[in-house]
Amino acid sequence: MKKLIPYFFIGALCLPVAAKAQFETFKDSIVQLYGIVMTADSLKGLESVSVIIKGQNRGTITNYKGVFSIVVLKGDQVEFTSIGYKPKIISIPTNLEGNQHSVIQLMVTDTIYLAATIIKARPTRAQFERDFLNTQVPDDYITIARKNNNEATRRILVANLPTDGRESSSNYLRQTSNKAYYAGQAPPMNIFNPFAWAEFIKAWKRGDYKSKK
Repeated sequence: MKKLIPYFFIGALCLPVAAKAQFETFKDSIVQLYGIVMTADSLKGLESVSVIIKGQNRGTITNYKGVFSIVVLKGDQVEFTSIGYKPKIISIPTNLEGNQHSVIQLMVTDTIYLAATIIKARPTRAQFERDFLNTQVPDDYITIARKNNNEATRRILVANLPTDGRESSSNYLRQTSNKAYYAGQAPPMNIFNPFAWAEFIKAWKRGDYKSKK
């Protein structure tokens, strides 16, 4: 134990020196980056340009004169982006002397070519009148509601409308109850049930079994 005490004091003395050296190294890597962003064709200050440090989710934007200022580290990559201009990426030199670095960044217009659109006039008045009269005007909401409320449409909707949770659970409980009621015996056949025949005749007269197109 007595042999370890000198090493403990030596380590305690060296620890502040190492921490100070690490802090000085980190302090030397901090750079104040500032400059101006301008258009490449007219050298006009470009405002609201995003200045983002890649991989750190940190950045700033230029003011109305195109001037910006941000703290970065040596070796960082800084990206300049703006709508209508090509993005630019610069790297902060690792061997930069001092803690300040200024840039003048030029932004090149990002030209987008769209497909040509040819507008032609109607060749004759008769053709315009023919096309105008033959144009199919879509139904408004009132017309659609009236079509959906007629008997044939409602019958089709009822037949094809899926059941909700309450109806599905009720059908399941009803089927389970019927199986439990006729457990151990053959269930009756509806072919001999007069009420079933009455419902079948009513459905036949209503046209429920007609083919639906």
